[in-house]
This record gives sequence, structure tokens and C-alpha cells, in this order.
Amino acid sequence: MNEQYKRKISAFMSLVLRHKPQEIGLLLDENGWASVSEFLSKMNAKGGLLDFESLEEIVLTNDKKRFAFNDDKTKIRASQGHSVEINLDLKEITPPESLYHGTVEKFLPEIKNKGLLKMSRQHVHLSTDKETAIKVGSRRGNPVILIVNSAEMQKEGYKFYQSENGVWLTDNVPAKYIQF
Repeated sequence: MNEQYKRKISAFMSLVLRHKPQEIGLLLDENGWASVSEFLSKMNAKGGLLDFESLEEIVLTNDKKRFAFNDDKTKIRASQGHSVEINLDLKEITPPESLYHGTVEKFLPEIKNKGLLKMSRQHVHLSTDKETAIKVGSRRGNPVILIVNSAEMQKEGYKFYQSENGVWLTDNVPAKYIQF
């Protein structure tokens, strides 16, 4: 499977498993899991040519580890970033002192006013390193990196979680905790 095809399938998987399972008539359970056999069948009914070995390669080699299998590989889900209502069953965890968020300059006035909001997703996404934040911000233009005082947030009652692929999640980040 060539890299271009893997990227194309991965992008469609993100759409289906994070935002629009109805696009292929897929049902996600309350925790975002879908049956692998049903997923493959419905993907292929939409014109894909995907077998389990190819799916496994995409899941295992995705640079952002966007997808996960359950222990016996009979179910698949997106690791985070859902706009559909699901419960990832994440456990609260103590964050590092600071976390990073990548954005672009045009969003700064809104962020300075309202802070970081989850918008249509279930959580605000943060990273432990600037390089990841730069990658995220670069998707929309020239990146601006924000530093979040996550330790102070937690001291004041904000909850943090970490997805299976290492992304830090929280409900919102008020502007007072952001270093611009």
C-alpha cells in the first residue's frame, strides 16, 4: 500500500470514526468503538479496497496514532478528536507544568478574549512539546505557539486527561492560563 493511498484512507477513517459514522452507515458504541468486520465491510461498500492487514498497517503506522484497536483487535476507534458524542472513558491525570497549543494569528483575538474552547470537539487538544504544536498550527498557516499553565489550572480545579496516543485533553483553557 503506497503512502498516498494510506493518507487518503486515514483521512476518511478520521472523518468516519471521529465525526460522521453515518457517512458509511456505521454505528459506534457509547465509547466510540466499532466492529472491525463491520467497519471493513462498510468501508469497502463505499468503494474502498481495504482488508484487515491494510487496516492494521494504517493503525500501527499513523504518525499521530489517531486510531486504536481493542486488545483482541475486533474493535476500532479514533483515539480522540470526536465531534460525535462518545465517552472515551478517560481517567483524570496530573498534567506536566506546561502544555502547548498550536494555532494561527487570525485566531489570537478570539483566544485572548475567550480562551481555548473545544468548539465542535469534546476537548481542547494540547501537547507536551512545541514541535507537535508547531505541526498542528502549521495546518492552517504560519503557526503561533501558546503555552498553557496546566499545573496552575489543575490546582484551581480543571481536569486533564491523556488520550491513548498521548494528546492532552481538557474541557477549556481560560485566557488567564495562556502565555501568548
